[in-house]
Amino acid sequence: MNPYEQKRRWKFLLLAFAIVIGAVSIWYSNYLVKGISSAERTRAEVWAISNKKIFEITDINDEYITFVYSIRDSLSVPAIVVDERDSIIYWKGLDSTKTNYTLEAENNLESPLYTRKSYDPAYFKAQLTEMKSQHPPIIISLQDGTKWAVYYKDSSLLTQLRVFPTIQLTVIGIFLIIAYLVFSSSRRSEQDLVWVGLAKETAHQLGTPISSLMAWTELIKSKFDAEEDPLVLEMENDIKRLEMVADRFSKIGSKPVLQSHVVFTVIEDYLNYFRVRASDKISFIISGDKQVEALLNIPLFDWVIENLLKNAVNAIEGTGKIEIRITENLAKGQVFIDVSDTGKGIPRMKFETVFQPGYTTRKRGWGLGLSLTKRIIENYHKGQIYVKDSEYGKGTTFRIILKSS
Repeated sequence: MNPYEQKRRWKFLLLAFAIVIGAVSIWYSNYLVKGISSAERTRAEVWAISNKKIFEITDINDEYITFVYSIRDSLSVPAIVVDERDSIIYWKGLDSTKTNYTLEAENNLESPLYTRKSYDPAYFKAQLTEMKSQHPPIIISLQDGTKWAVYYKDSSLLTQLRVFPTIQLTVIGIFLIIAYLVFSSSRRSEQDLVWVGLAKETAHQLGTPISSLMAWTELIKSKFDAEEDPLVLEMENDIKRLEMVADRFSKIGSKPVLQSHVVFTVIEDYLNYFRVRASDKISFIISGDKQVEALLNIPLFDWVIENLLKNAVNAIEGTGKIEIRITENLAKGQVFIDVSDTGKGIPRMKFETVFQPGYTTRKRGWGLGLSLTKRIIENYHKGQIYVKDSEYGKGTTFRIILKSS
């Protein structure tokens, strides 16, 4: 199995596992909330009945009255009793700083609850509205046929328990995201160090044999008078090619010098070199703006074009066409380079994966070409590269975006 496919599956499994944990946590919290909410409603119903009993007391019995009042005072959640006109009769557990009132004595001893009270109407209205939105009322039917409604709201403990899972999962999620970003950054830094070290070591190792080959070529030319020998000329071309490869590797990890070049000319020069080394069944076309300039480092940019052309050639089975089109976006100061082929195409879900190190569809491929291409364009040229379009069986278009000069 492809390591990136395996990595993607593990991500989905871990995500699914995290979702299950979160769902179970929320479900259990809701289970506890329902249990506490049911218990609070039961206490509110008992409290409502105690208020009714106090109003209906006809036989003065101190112990009974004390018992009923103790039940009424035992309620731990805020509650309000209203009559049929929503006039407040009694309340419990509200903010004492906003419920100060004065009692005016009445002669009606049979209605001790009906004392006139002075309070903040806006505060009570807001509390009553909140209570109505949380729970249906508990109805008390009195002996004279009138009905009272008891409204109550959740206790602070229940309110905190309702929001606790959300806060908990949010904090855990933020922590995991931060940890992921930190570890990803650290991993990328390590990969960059390994990548740069390997590139520079490769350039260093190539230096010695290249110098030897150059010396041997000069010796052959002088000893056998082979200045114009075709074989010697081809050897010199290959040595120059090796020098260019070593120069490319030596520039990895260093800040390259970007200079203004005509994009069409740079690509055309490399295409002329590449065309004779590709299959005769593949045609190459370069079109577009021939004058637009961009900031380039030619050895590194040639490497980008080489990787894209090699991938395009490998994607074409038999006869095909590779086209490079250059356009300029004057409004944004950008140069667009589209490299299109008539190959087998790339699935849409692989548009990002193809740029990851190690990803390849070839049995003997290393999967580093497009990864290196992306690094050269984005890190060294401060541009962009992505799969603009691809259709299975019809071909693929890569787009490079560079800064115009």
